[in-house]
Amino acid sequence: MITVQTTIKNTINKVWEFWNKPEHITKWAFASPEWHAPRAENDLKEGGKFSTTMAAKDGSMSFDFWGEYTLVKQNEAINYTMGDGRKAEIIFKEVPEGVQIIESFDPETVNPEEMQRGGWQAILDNFKNYAENN
Repeated sequence: MITVQTTIKNTINKVWEFWNKPEHITKWAFASPEWHAPRAENDLKEGGKFSTTMAAKDGSMSFDFWGEYTLVKQNEAINYTMGDGRKAEIIFKEVPEGVQIIESFDPETVNPEEMQRGGWQAILDNFKNYAENN
């Protein structure tokens, strides 16, 4: 698995809300300013499904990132299986500085692992910026 992480200066309740509510997901779920997330759906429960559309702002490309939850522990952990069968797990941990998020995922086989790590870290950094400024 590839792991990315960050620490957010905010409360666990706010971090959880920003991470999981569609109206917030659309504000941070992309890796660079040239992209955006015009649509997000999230049924946050074990067996529930999620889907986020990530798209280039110039309209040149888009894709849906989707999957199904296999574990949901409020303010603690989320595990899911992506649409292509890969697994991911996210840990939310209160620390003196705020909330640490540790996200691990199975790599895909098309792009180099370093590129995948960079992309997921960029999205996580975007989340940090959003969660600390809203």
